[in-house]
Amino acid sequence: MTTETRDGSPGYWFFRGAAGLFSLPGIILMLSFVGFAAFCVETGMPRDQVVFMVGIVWALPAKMILVSSIASGANIAAAFLAVTLSSIRMMPMVAALVPEIRGEKTRTLSLLALSHTVAITAWVYAMQRVPEVPRERRVVFCAGLGITLVLANMILVGIVYNLVVTFPPILAGCLFFLTPVYFLASIWASARQRVIHVALVVGLIMGPVATLLAPEIDILITGIGGGTIAWAIERAMRQREGRKLAAGLPTRTTEPEGEA
Repeated sequence: MTTETRDGSPGYWFFRGAAGLFSLPGIILMLSFVGFAAFCVETGMPRDQVVFMVGIVWALPAKMILVSSIASGANIAAAFLAVTLSSIRMMPMVAALVPEIRGEKTRTLSLLALSHTVAITAWVYAMQRVPEVPRERRVVFCAGLGITLVLANMILVGIVYNLVVTFPPILAGCLFFLTPVYFLASIWASARQRVIHVALVVGLIMGPVATLLAPEIDILITGIGGGTIAWAIERAMRQREGRKLAAGLPTRTTEPEGEA
């Protein structure tokens, strides 16, 4: 049996990635885009522009910021800066995913093209699934996932655009809110380091406060300020455990002698 037969063809792994559209994360994402379509209808954006935005911007929060900026009459420079700051958060996701999917023959151009499809849902799903995929097929797997998510949601938004006007506003808002809720739950469950849990808690506390005090830059304040505070808290906790270890006291990573 050849390696090609055992590991599956590129087409096989592409469609295995595309099947992520029908997973729980993929379904939640599609429901969120239904809520996004309702938001765009409320702002008066034409359907063709909304569909184009889904494909060219992709990350849902960045699109929300762009639509909000347009609706509020912000100039193009301010909108560009806001979307850029929102999208910068994807860089650590890409940096974490690339080592997991890069193979010996992977071209840099392929990784650059694939990075456009990296957003919350694709990143969480890929990070959970790629360890089960042969390394030489991981880029194809992620391409199937990312391309399918983008195209499917472009089609979905185009179809539901004229239907969402009949939705109650509370329903559209709840649909849109599903993605961040799923993202937080997934990150919490899959976190391997304590600092991630600390950062999530600090961010959830700081986010509403920053929105009330400085709504124009609340994301920036929460990201930089919350991340710094989380790092300081986690560093203090590590130092405390270090002192306990030096004194021979049990820590969260050690057990007293005699215990199983």
